[in-house]
Amino acid sequence: MEFKDIATVSGKPGLYKVLKPSRSGVILESLDEKKGKLVVGAAQRVSLLSEISIYTLTEEGASPLQDIMIKIEKEFKGDTGLEGADKEEYQAFMKHILPEFDEDRVYASDVKKLINWYHIVRSECPEVLEEPEATEENESKEEKE
Repeated sequence: MEFKDIATVSGKPGLYKVLKPSRSGVILESLDEKKGKLVVGAAQRVSLLSEISIYTLTEEGASPLQDIMIKIEKEFKGDTGLEGADKEEYQAFMKHILPEFDEDRVYASDVKKLINWYHIVRSECPEVLEEPEATEENESKEEKE
């Protein structure tokens, strides 16, 4: 699975794997133990994680979510230690991972959602948290063999 195959649905918890488009919308499968399928129509907002970014104070203005999740994986290996954290702890965590994030536009609830998504992605499809260069190197090695 790739990062562009993972989506979130506005108003619904969790993450979903994009299976295929349908006439009325898109067919999704939940990334949890239930693996429930869901048809999402045009009335609901579906966002691919590859299109989501975090506001920053840099010239670009934002940092892609995948890059941030890869940083979290490299540093914490799944143990963020933020269970039951408060607003200040979430902000401090974000400051540690992405020092240039925009504190006025990125709320603690956004960071909490990021952490929840990170844990889902790590447990259900950890391959998307590998660095892109490492994935490309492995593919080229496999082709040579």
